[in-house]
Amino acid sequence: MVKRAGRRLVVISAVPAAVFLTLGLSGPALAEEGKSYQIDLAQLNDSGSRGTVMLSLRGKQLTVQIESEGMVPGQPSAQHLHGSTKGHDFHCPDASDDTNGDGILNNTEATVDYGDINISLTTSGDTKATSGLAVDRMPVADKAGKLSYQRTITVGQDVVDHIKDLHVVQHGIDRNDNDKYDVDGAGKSELDPKLPQEATAPTNCGEVKGAAVGSVPVGAIETGGGSPQDMAVPLATTAGVAVLAYAALAGAMTLVRKRATVTPGPVPTEEDAA
Repeated sequence: MVKRAGRRLVVISAVPAAVFLTLGLSGPALAEEGKSYQIDLAQLNDSGSRGTVMLSLRGKQLTVQIESEGMVPGQPSAQHLHGSTKGHDFHCPDASDDTNGDGILNNTEATVDYGDINISLTTSGDTKATSGLAVDRMPVADKAGKLSYQRTITVGQDVVDHIKDLHVVQHGIDRNDNDKYDVDGAGKSELDPKLPQEATAPTNCGEVKGAAVGSVPVGAIETGGGSPQDMAVPLATTAGVAVLAYAALAGAMTLVRKRATVTPGPVPTEEDAA
């Protein structure tokens, strides 16, 4: 009977392993999973721009994916991670921040709310704050005003620790609806008089909020709207899967112990049957 109990232990203990295999996860895989945050970009300056961002951290490797629409067709869009890695509270601005009352929220006015540049989301080269106006290395919207971006960069531990204190801002508006940046639309930029205000004014913003999730979702990132207060939406939690698997294991082991401690009764003989 002891041997039978031993065989029963092997079969039941294999159930949690089957759970992991079915979910496509394993112990090491769970340990290697990073954290991801989905963010909605909401329009600024009545631009009509909106989008979705996915920030995924694996160690100190940060992958940024952006899908946005309503951008100025065929024009580059300066884009950055703004905010603080020192615990300061920043957030997305609104029209009330247009302090000079000219009807345009420029970058200087908005910076009071969303903070200085932490990372410049360039397509190549460095991602330092000093590359914030490197428009020749920024992504360009297509003819329909849609923009797609993806890049993996190495960040410091301060960004890892404070990723939820940062947020994404894209720049570029078309005030006079002529599908290009020019000084006729809103004058010269207060940041660089060689650039039109349309090129540096913020077009959307999204705050990094919410709980971390286990992995980037499979498939395309949906482009959505929403307000800056409705930002990061957790998609899944591998930690939760691990808890369920552990519970299954604990339950299985408890069942084995109960069965193993039951004293087997006498085996019926032919005389008993008679």
